[in-house]
Amino acid sequence: MNAAALPLPPPQAQQNQTEASTAAFYDYVRGRTDDVPPGYTEAGLRVYRYLVYLGASQMIEAHHPALRAQLGEGDWRTLIEAFVRDSRWQSNFYEDLNDAFTDFLARASQ
Repeated sequence: MNAAALPLPPPQAQQNQTEASTAAFYDYVRGRTDDVPPGYTEAGLRVYRYLVYLGASQMIEAHHPALRAQLGEGDWRTLIEAFVRDSRWQSNFYEDLNDAFTDFLARASQ
């Protein structure tokens, strides 16, 4: 039997697979897991993870330069990694990062 003759999964099953794959991608990129999802390479995902960290770090530093200066490199990296991993930030827009970061800090200080 050739691949063209195989039946396609029902649309709901396809949607569930896509959602699971997307969730696994985001979990890796945000540092929530180190398990590489099927269909990706570890090297490629490490690049995505770094770019998300870099974008978040630069945008947050632009709004909080004094905090960045106070913390130093190691503590800053730890804070930004925790924010990317643990925050409720869901937006695709970096402009929304400052509000999400402020909320993250408020929750962390409680």
